[in-house]
Amino acid sequence: METKQIGKTGVYVSAIGMGGMPMSLSDRPPESESLNVIHHALEQGVTFIDTADSYCKDESDKHHNERLIHQALESYNGDVSNVIVATKGGLMRPNGSWTRNGDPKHLRETIRTSFETLGGKKPIDVWQYHAPDTNYSIKESLTAAREAVEAGMIRFIGVSNFSVEQIKQARDVVDIVSVQNQYNPWQRQPEFDGVLEFCENENLTFLPWSPFGGSRRHKSLQDFPTISKLAQEKNVSVYCIVLAWLRSKSPCILPIPGASKISSIEDSVRAIDVKLSDKEVQRIDSETAS
Repeated sequence: METKQIGKTGVYVSAIGMGGMPMSLSDRPPESESLNVIHHALEQGVTFIDTADSYCKDESDKHHNERLIHQALESYNGDVSNVIVATKGGLMRPNGSWTRNGDPKHLRETIRTSFETLGGKKPIDVWQYHAPDTNYSIKESLTAAREAVEAGMIRFIGVSNFSVEQIKQARDVVDIVSVQNQYNPWQRQPEFDGVLEFCENENLTFLPWSPFGGSRRHKSLQDFPTISKLAQEKNVSVYCIVLAWLRSKSPCILPIPGASKISSIEDSVRAIDVKLSDKEVQRIDSETAS
């Protein structure tokens, strides 16, 4: 498996990770299936798993995905010492909806719970502030994360759904190693708002969330003629083409496609070997949203 460094940390992980969210929402698969998927991802060489405290059905189910991932790592027969789990905090799930909560008191509490849920024996590998809350300054919110680093509960900090200016504000509070924003054929904003360029220049890892457009859009990838044609020509899925397209955009990009089936993780890993020429990338660019 090809590897990639997280920021400037000296820590290397698989060049394609896995997102755990589909395993914990309302339409999630049986727990045994999810554990098998995670184990299979590890067997395929995946060493970066993305999760969040809010990957769950609702507030009563909080931290479900973290518990699932910890259980999978604990029950895996192989070596997991090089596996990095990146979690997030700062979103709430009242009645299954998504709301922001950057209250430092809440973040302190959820960081501690994430730390304990993920085992409590070592710092959280990467903790990401899930989305800025306008009710609190970035300094107020991330001070809670900085305190957790000092207390030995967090190793590295990342941010999610941040603009360049917000990333700069975050870096005034604590060292940042990664940025996780939406990026897919329908949402190419990171190319044009300066975030992707900033990450590349500053050696921050960029984690594109919803690389296939989410549950409502992923089947529509077939509707892009160039993506569909390239998939046929290279004898791979349209999902492989999209992952290869994202990887071609910048060396700082580390895709984290979600998975809830063994076939999904196998397909994602296959994208490592898919290479697109500059002309092929330009063809995809020309027919996708800007």
